[in-house]
Amino acid sequence: MSQAHVGLIGLAVMGENLALNIEEKGFPIAVFNRTVSKVDDFIARNPGKQLVGTHSIEEFVGALERPRRIIVMVKAGAPVDEQMAHLRPLLEPGDIFIDGGNSWFLDTERRSKEFAEHGLNFVGMGVSGGEEGARNGPSLMPGGSPEAYAALAPMLTKIAAQVDDGPCVTHIGPGGAGHYVKMIHNGIEYGDMQLIAEAYDILSRVGGFSADELHDIFADWNAGELQSFLIEITRDIFAKKDPETGTPLVELILDTAGQKGTGKWTSQNALDLGAAIPTINAAVEARLISALKAERVAASQVLKGPDVSALQVDRIKLVEQVRQALYASKICSYAQGMALLRLASEEYGYSLDLSEMARIWKGGCIIRAQLLDQISRAFRRNQALPNLLVDEEFRSQVDDRQEAWREVVSIAVRAGVPVLAMGGSLGYFDMYRTARLPANLIQAQRDYFGAHTYQRIDREGVFHTEWAE
Repeated sequence: MSQAHVGLIGLAVMGENLALNIEEKGFPIAVFNRTVSKVDDFIARNPGKQLVGTHSIEEFVGALERPRRIIVMVKAGAPVDEQMAHLRPLLEPGDIFIDGGNSWFLDTERRSKEFAEHGLNFVGMGVSGGEEGARNGPSLMPGGSPEAYAALAPMLTKIAAQVDDGPCVTHIGPGGAGHYVKMIHNGIEYGDMQLIAEAYDILSRVGGFSADELHDIFADWNAGELQSFLIEITRDIFAKKDPETGTPLVELILDTAGQKGTGKWTSQNALDLGAAIPTINAAVEARLISALKAERVAASQVLKGPDVSALQVDRIKLVEQVRQALYASKICSYAQGMALLRLASEEYGYSLDLSEMARIWKGGCIIRAQLLDQISRAFRRNQALPNLLVDEEFRSQVDDRQEAWREVVSIAVRAGVPVLAMGGSLGYFDMYRTARLPANLIQAQRDYFGAHTYQRIDREGVFHTEWAE
């Protein structure tokens, strides 16, 4: 039997689809799963393909050509370490272990060092696009050594999503860089989803738009500057009816949003690095509040807000205002994510190419959007760009939408419709553009109660004042 070019462990939905993608692109692949019946079932469901089913780790490793390329698609955390422990004694110098899950990037840093001590390569690779992306072309974010990437590149460039300027994959950087960038991708995804949800909430509760009308609105939006995967699927969601009742299915879904941790990790890491990402943080907090369903229902009986029905708005005008507000808010959300990537690149020595990060997100991944082409261009124009908001193109776009953006946030506040993320984006913009913030008072307070000292604007040095007479 000829040896397989690559092996994959973990035949859940993502693993199966990625394996089929790899095989379809001309790379024979060996597969293994802890429950070996899944291997036989997978092979039986896909006859005539270059798939090698194996029933033990030893058989799996023996089925691979050198250097061995092993993609592990298992749950993050202990399961990855368990697979490492099983495989390491069977591998030889130069072999490559690829963790394709959503692992914490510092775990990837640790694992990379452990494998390097044995002459082995560890690649932490972010994979975005869900099961459809895995099957038809995901956005891939591999970190690790340049040598390991060179051995993987012929395959990765074929299986990744393809866009006008190349495959949606690049060598991200050393160590945990790939998983770090995937984490930030997911944080931006959280912000994007929450902003869209708030736009829906305003249109539904203030404008009184039905699901059918919202379908038409989002279809129109997806044909313009808001074009993106998330706007596209939101359009489709509003069109779906419950087969039993005929009610729009979205209206029957319990309003508690789940999360797998990457959004929370983004917020935690941003705090560690001292980066401001209020839109992404708001999105994480909104999911946490949504989980308090019983408390919210009880609170709604005693905590009263404005009468939404008393607010008179021009429905047609509202749609355009919300569209502009959503676009401006999205720019701020992406600006926060890219600024965090820049800061982390310096802190962790990743040497990230921000133009390339935006480019590989143009296809395959959940946050793919027309906007990313502009972001990639902005960082090509100026690699040292500190923030998207000061790029000439984005500065003009936000300025043109300011009036509508502020009006929408104002309408939401007057109607009592929560806009944590949209308000967070606007607050971020206003703080970032303000030359003098009220932090001078905070420094005075800190010096008053804790002798933390302060600096002055009219002279050099560090000062302390005895504030109490």
